[in-house]
Amino acid sequence: MPRYAYKSYPYTKPPEMTGGKVSDAPVVIVGAGPVGLAAAIDLAQHGIASVVLDDNDVVSVGSRAICWAKRTLEIFDRLGVGERMVEKGVTWKVGRLFHGDREVYAFDLLPEPGHKNPAFINLQQYYVEEYLVDRCADFPDLIDLRWKNRVIAVRQSGNTVVTFVDTSDGTYTIEAAYLLACDGAKSSVREMLGLEFAGRVFEERFLITDVEMKADFPSERWFWFEPQFHNGQSALLHKQPDDIYRIDLQLGWNADPEEERKPENVIPRIRAIVGDREFEIDWVSVYTFQCRRLERFVHDRVIFAGDSAHVVSPFGARGGNGGIQDTDNLCWKLAMVLKGQANQRLIETYDEERTVGADENILNSTRATRFMTPADGAERLFRDETLALAETMPFARRLINSGRLSLPCSLAGMSLAIPDSENVPGGLVPGAPCVDAPVLGNGKPAWLLDRLGGAFLQMTVSQDTITLANVAPDGSLGEMRSLACDTNNTAANRYAPDTPVTYLVRPDQHIAARSNAATQQWRIIAMQHILGGAA
Repeated sequence: MPRYAYKSYPYTKPPEMTGGKVSDAPVVIVGAGPVGLAAAIDLAQHGIASVVLDDNDVVSVGSRAICWAKRTLEIFDRLGVGERMVEKGVTWKVGRLFHGDREVYAFDLLPEPGHKNPAFINLQQYYVEEYLVDRCADFPDLIDLRWKNRVIAVRQSGNTVVTFVDTSDGTYTIEAAYLLACDGAKSSVREMLGLEFAGRVFEERFLITDVEMKADFPSERWFWFEPQFHNGQSALLHKQPDDIYRIDLQLGWNADPEEERKPENVIPRIRAIVGDREFEIDWVSVYTFQCRRLERFVHDRVIFAGDSAHVVSPFGARGGNGGIQDTDNLCWKLAMVLKGQANQRLIETYDEERTVGADENILNSTRATRFMTPADGAERLFRDETLALAETMPFARRLINSGRLSLPCSLAGMSLAIPDSENVPGGLVPGAPCVDAPVLGNGKPAWLLDRLGGAFLQMTVSQDTITLANVAPDGSLGEMRSLACDTNNTAANRYAPDTPVTYLVRPDQHIAARSNAATQQWRIIAMQHILGGAA
């Protein structure tokens, strides 16, 4: 199988420089990585136009983010690329942990059936970006994707953001209502605004390399503490499409990044793991662990998402997944504000909800880093004794941390999650992300989450039927439509195991409110609460 064939996307002279129609898109997006492209598509599905500016003309070089979690795949489904990703990706749910040459234990990340998407797939970031670029082409009137357009300055003035852009033909400006900074960990927009990350840089480095080789390793996550092939350190092995394998090796803080990237130093390390089989190095990077974020993600008309807002260590797959979940949270809110359907305070709830999500990711990433690279003394003693016990004592396995893998963030208790006004037994609490379930639509097998998302919905779940209706900003209901539960009543068991429950579902598939006896007044109050930004 050939390696990924990079292609250059064409640069076109911007209309601002040709006397053509100047963009009137209300949103400028800086960065055409997964986060920026996902944001453009999400906004387009809400009817909001955007201009996407990127200083490059190719997708990401090297596989970079590879692990995409179930919740993120559900978001990608809503954006129209999820099925393509799953078809190409390597599906996995089993992880194995080793100490030395002994397997300590294995875990299953999705032990129950009844979900459309797998626990995880491994798929190189360049494929994800390619699929998103292709999807952008489905919205020619709403997404203006401009390659080789480098942002050099940003100025906010009143209700607009002016972006200064440099191209091979000279410079121009573009004015919009909002700017989304999705330009990565080294964000130029963040630097232009004089904003700094707060958090911690760990004194640890890892070699991350993609290796092309023929091998029969299973589609599982293998993690080693102190393997014999990499004495005293940690290692990780992941299978990717196209016979590419991701290998991560702990190096220590004193390692010289430039030296460690050299083939003569990388090749012996890889051969120690894979043996005498033939392989070729596809990509190499040396990563410094850090867990940091902006204090705020919303700065008037400039909004940060993905790595421009927060960075975590790679173990746990929380970086790329967290960024996509940022856009999922933000774009419906931004769209409703731009349409005049919601108070601008609604955008502030993006900051509230996603800074909590970032803190959750940072906490888990920090704990994983400290477990993998313990300080001498109590930390190392705890790590070593935990590994020793875990092989025979199941309780100790919960203490092992090789990266707590990405899970959706609950918004329970935050300002948009409306507390129950009566006792609602079972089901999902306000703030929780919806869970998938098999259903029947027009007598044909379908999936519940494919019918949710993109708009506010009222969903009533009984023991065998699910009734859906769109909810307008004023609380009025659209046309009712019904789905049937599968023969195991999976949806009912997950949402309404004891009695019928009505849910108000947000456009990002989170529960906003629930009731045993929903009324029009209940919907009106709930929508006023949400669209007012929970002031």
